[in-house]
Parts: sequence; structure tokens; C-alpha cells
Amino acid sequence: MDILTIIVVTLVAIALCIFFYYVPFMLWINAVVSGVRISLVQLFLMRIRKVPPTKIVNCMIEAHKAGLTEVKRDGLEAHYLAGGHIERVVHALVSANKAGIDLSFQMATAIDLAGRDVFEAVQMSVNPKVIDTPPVAAVAKDGIQLIAKARVTVRANIRQLVGGAGEDTILARVGEGIVSSIGSAESHKQVLENPDSISKLVLSKGLDDGTAFEILSIDIADIDVGKNIGAQLQMDQAEADKNIAQAKAEERRAMAIASEQEMKAKAQEARAKVIEAEALVPQAMAEAFRNGNLGIMDYYRMQNIQADTTMREQIAGGGQPAASAKKK
Repeated sequence: MDILTIIVVTLVAIALCIFFYYVPFMLWINAVVSGVRISLVQLFLMRIRKVPPTKIVNCMIEAHKAGLTEVKRDGLEAHYLAGGHIERVVHALVSANKAGIDLSFQMATAIDLAGRDVFEAVQMSVNPKVIDTPPVAAVAKDGIQLIAKARVTVRANIRQLVGGAGEDTILARVGEGIVSSIGSAESHKQVLENPDSISKLVLSKGLDDGTAFEILSIDIADIDVGKNIGAQLQMDQAEADKNIAQAKAEERRAMAIASEQEMKAKAQEARAKVIEAEALVPQAMAEAFRNGNLGIMDYYRMQNIQADTTMREQIAGGGQPAASAKKK
């Protein structure tokens, strides 16, 4: 009998646990006391649909206490089943209502499903955020490089959070504006004297178009003078021109050496032809003797002519040929 009683008590306890799990009676009492109308059947059906009743009821209580009548149970369930964060949505709606920001439940859920923190966006709308840009290097028209750092104060644009660009786009556009502003300056001294001119020029371009933020101000935090890029470019250009001139001079020298060697080769070839022709003279004379075209007197006359020519050359040259002949 004792064992049967224990079994019955255990089964009753298990049944009660299962019942109170699927039918959260205390949660229903909490909701009714807080003024939220919800039935036990709806709580039971939430368990069946695998929707946590505690989250839904707590969000409904918070919205009811804040006076948000547009937050309904079906909307919260649908947003939870879609993978949204219902606590963030309700917190954002309450904060927006207290701050006087026009934010509907549909817009808040759309922002949350887009992957953005809607509660943080509402806080940023109330308290603007300051974004520090990385160092931006730009060159003025006089060739001097300037390195600028800026602080961008932005406020979240609730209506542009869905589909709007993020902080990276803001930083990229601000950097582009700084480079354009410094690059259009005639001298780097103008930028150093009036750094606010960069802020005014950048703000006038409407850099927050299509982004999830509204730019309130752009302040230049620091400007440093970098390298003399213009002088460096001129030095590099001069070095390149010098290398080109040296290459051209080397090319001309190589062509001159090649031409000289070619002329020497032609001279050697001509000299060889002369020597070859001179070697044929005795053969021609012998052939003339054999054929009777040249007599002995003709030969002697030719020898006399050669002797006279040699004597005249010696007299005209001051004896140098004779001296050179003796040396030979």
C-alpha cells in the first residue's frame, strides 16, 4: 500500500509539473495583475508553437506600462518566430516614445530583422556618436603632404536604417572629402591656417546621403606636415631623365665603336686587296716577257722611272724614307 501511494503521488507530481509547464498559471496571474489581457489557452498554444511565453508576457507588460497600444501578442510572436529580438524591439519602442522619436512597431521589427540593433540606434538618435577617422594623407598643390585626423559626430537616421550604408561608408566619404579639400588648396599653409575650411567643404558635399546616419559636424582634430612629395617626384623624374640620357649615350657610344670596327674591317679588306693586286704585278710582267709584249729596255726604263720617283720622294721628304729604309 505504501508503494502504491508513492507511485500515485509521483505520477500526480509529474502530471502537475507537465500541466504547469504547458499552462503557466503563475505567469498568467502576473499578466492579469499587470493589466495585460491574455488567456491560459493562448499561453498553452505558445508552448505548443515553441514560443517562450515568459518573453512574450514580459514584453507585453513593459509595452502596456509604457502606454504602447500598438504592441500586440501576435506581432511579438511573429517577430520571434522570424528570428528577431523582441526584447530589443520593445526597449527601443519605449525609449523612442519617451524621447519623442517617431518609431512604429513595424519599422522597429524591420530594422531588427535587417541585422541592426534598433535599441542602440534609438540611443544614438538621442546621444550622437563620435567616430574617429584614421589618418588621411593628402598632397596640396605645392607638393607638401598633410596628414589629417578628423572626428565625425553622427546621429542615427531611423528611417534610413533599413538599406542605409554604415559607418565604413561614412569614414570613406569623409576621407575622400578631406583628400579633395587638401588637394584643391594652393598651398599647405592655407590648410594649416584655416583647418575649418576642410570641415566646411566636406559638410557641404552631403556625405550622409543614402547612409543610416546624419552627420552633425566634422571637426579636424590634428594636422601634421608629412613629406615634400613634389620635390621627391621632381628628384625621381630627374633621376629617370639622367638614366635615360645615360642609356642613350651608351647606345651612341656602342654604335660608334661598332662603326669604327666596321671601318677598320673595311680598311683591312681594302689593304688585303691592294696587296693581292701588287702580288699579281710580277706575274703580269713575267707573262708580258713571255708573250713578247715587254722588252728588256722597257723593263730598264720602268726601273729608272721607279728610281727617279724614289729619289724625288726622298728629296721631298727630307730623307725620311731613306732613313726609314735603312732602319728596315
